Amino acid sequence: MKTVVGISLGSSKQDFDFTTRFLGQRLHVQRLGTNGSLERALKLVTQWDGNAAAIGVGLVKDSDGFGARTDHHADKLAAAAERTPLTTGARLADIVQEWAVRHAQAELGHYFDNARVLFFSGLAGRKLAHAMSEYTENLRFADPLLQLGVPKLLGSLDALQLYASGAHLVADWVPPRLTPAPLLAQWSQHVLRHAMRKATVVVAPVHELDAFGAQELAGKTVVTSTVSDKRLAALARKGVQMVIDGAPLVEGHVIAPDLLHAMIVAARRKPPQQILEDDLLEILAGLQLAPRILYPNGLRRVNRFAFVIHPLSQEYFKVVKPVEVLSQFSPPLFMDTLEKVLAYAPPFVYSRVTGVRSPTGVEAEGWLISVGGTPHEIMSHPPEFTYKRLLAAAEMAKRLGAQIMGLGAFTKVVGDAGVTVARRAPLPITTGNSYSASAALWAAHDALLRLGLLPPPRGKERVRFKAMVVGATGAIGAACSRLLARAAEEIYLVSPETAKLLALKESILKESPGATVHLAARTDRHLGEMDMIVTATSGAGKKVLDIMKVKPGCVITDVARPLDLPPEEVVKRPDVLVIESGEIQLPGEPKMKHIGLPPGVTYACLAETIVLALEGRFENFTVGRQIEWEKVREIYQLGLKHGMRLAAISGVHGVITDDDIARVRELALAARARQGAGRAAKGPPRRATGAKKASARPRRAPAPG
Repeated sequence: MKTVVGISLGSSKQDFDFTTRFLGQRLHVQRLGTNGSLERALKLVTQWDGNAAAIGVGLVKDSDGFGARTDHHADKLAAAAERTPLTTGARLADIVQEWAVRHAQAELGHYFDNARVLFFSGLAGRKLAHAMSEYTENLRFADPLLQLGVPKLLGSLDALQLYASGAHLVADWVPPRLTPAPLLAQWSQHVLRHAMRKATVVVAPVHELDAFGAQELAGKTVVTSTVSDKRLAALARKGVQMVIDGAPLVEGHVIAPDLLHAMIVAARRKPPQQILEDDLLEILAGLQLAPRILYPNGLRRVNRFAFVIHPLSQEYFKVVKPVEVLSQFSPPLFMDTLEKVLAYAPPFVYSRVTGVRSPTGVEAEGWLISVGGTPHEIMSHPPEFTYKRLLAAAEMAKRLGAQIMGLGAFTKVVGDAGVTVARRAPLPITTGNSYSASAALWAAHDALLRLGLLPPPRGKERVRFKAMVVGATGAIGAACSRLLARAAEEIYLVSPETAKLLALKESILKESPGATVHLAARTDRHLGEMDMIVTATSGAGKKVLDIMKVKPGCVITDVARPLDLPPEEVVKRPDVLVIESGEIQLPGEPKMKHIGLPPGVTYACLAETIVLALEGRFENFTVGRQIEWEKVREIYQLGLKHGMRLAAISGVHGVITDDDIARVRELALAARARQGAGRAAKGPPRRATGAKKASARPRRAPAPG
């Protein structure tokens, strides 16, 4: 039986000793820690030289504090072994660490996409850094800080390459004059700790994390190697979310790459340099070893999103106190000028969103990024004007670590409705229109049921009601039209874009052959017959229908932002139920700044972005004006899976209660009764008499000549 020894500069409390059959050989394996003593490690190498089949030496990169790294231990230890093969396992360590990251990316699904990753040493983990760069460009390297004591980080692989060659300017950095060394060390500590707090992933040797606590490590993913149970418990106390460890388990013990490589050397009876990559591939595959994904505090997955918002009118600027004061004493010219100026403002983070938690256990966090243009300004500029601001917001979202970005309100209407932005943006884009369409009909369906004015459907037959979609050729309008065509007895599609209407009808009839579809360029012709109306225009405040002609008891779902029906119009018809599309109640305990809705409630377009984040669907989901009804159905089902539910339906005056609906129903029934009485009083149309009667008779056709 051969003996294999692993000598580590780590703690002796983690020592172990076991016997196993490995690659057909019987091996006695020992791990010996020296508690950081290089002298003790040298003595152990000398002691086992000639007495062991192979020696592995680990943790050869020590850290004596900020700016005091030493990398020369390996040479001293290697020189002490004259008869027994000695290995640091560096090549194997690179392989298993990169494999661990790729394994996690595949196993967890896009886990590292656009993550903010901090490497304690990019030089030591250069191969891993290149692998990580396939998933994210948000890489930071602390080499100057930990090697030179320079309180600077490297922000890219190119900068790391320059640093490695000695050409980076950071190597020439000189601290400010009269800066005492202790203050410089504290400065360096502050920079590193701040970088750790901002990162989502930290790549570091596990022993180098001992000096940090929950402030730096809580909620983080740590990529490291050789994490024992004691180390894992310590990381759990510091709030670490996940540990990705390339070191495998053998006989219940975590085997460091240097010791694993020494075991391979002993079993294969080859010098370390003759163990080639092909040998390692064959051995790792044959042994069925796998990287470890550990959850110190239980399974937790947090995905990240961003969402673009913008002010819907000049009134939104008045939440800033100086603007509110000035607007009271200045002419309208001041607000008009401010509106134009802010349209050119760069994007900024309006709010952080936290606390969204799916019943599946997955969490989502994100950022609301504001661009300054109102609908008036957005529509008065060419599309490229808005594209530039959205792409700037996308760059900001990428730097923040978002994995998908949604477009809100008029930002998804401009130009080609997100297609160009999705093509140019550095992260996936969705307009949220699929869920907006779904939520609009969800809310309308709920309102119709609660009003109770329609006859219940019989089996699978269509519901006996008439529906109208105003703005039917838009993205949300078209999706609503397709869905309503499957349920309503008759549907009326309204839009001034007549050619698009004709094409939409053709498409709907192919999908729903039994549908009855009518087309109109204006709303006034059939308005009084409708039981449901969906308004989804981009009218930006223009009048789209005459509410005084609407049927009593009609449910109007206003999806447009700004609303198609302002409050002064809605109050004219207390016998009509007007709801502001369908807002979504988020799962968990969501926290964000005020967006004009009750706490925990959000717009459906934002909810779509959050649902996709929770599901890990980092893709261009809804872009362009042709929304697939399959996606509308899919996002609805995904929303249910992740705990989304329709919030209390609301109108222009807030939440609509059961009493409000009962009052609308009562007024609607009374109005219908009056209309019925009026028609009865007029009686049936009277038939013509006398000469008029004769003239009304159809003429006999002349006899053929």
